[in-house]
Amino acid sequence: MAQDVLCEVNNCHYWNKGNKCGADAIYVVSHTGKTASDSRETDCKTFKPEDL
Repeated sequence: MAQDVLCEVNNCHYWNKGNKCGADAIYVVSHTGKTASDSRETDCKTFKPEDL
């Protein structure tokens, strides 16, 4: 399992300094409804907008 999950989406609630993801778990799905053939066919369902 990955020790560090990097993320550059700084408006996400789980984004931490150094582009680290602070979520307890990461949920990634295929947005095509089929098996993904590359990263462009996936979405991070863990994303939560930062509270303003």
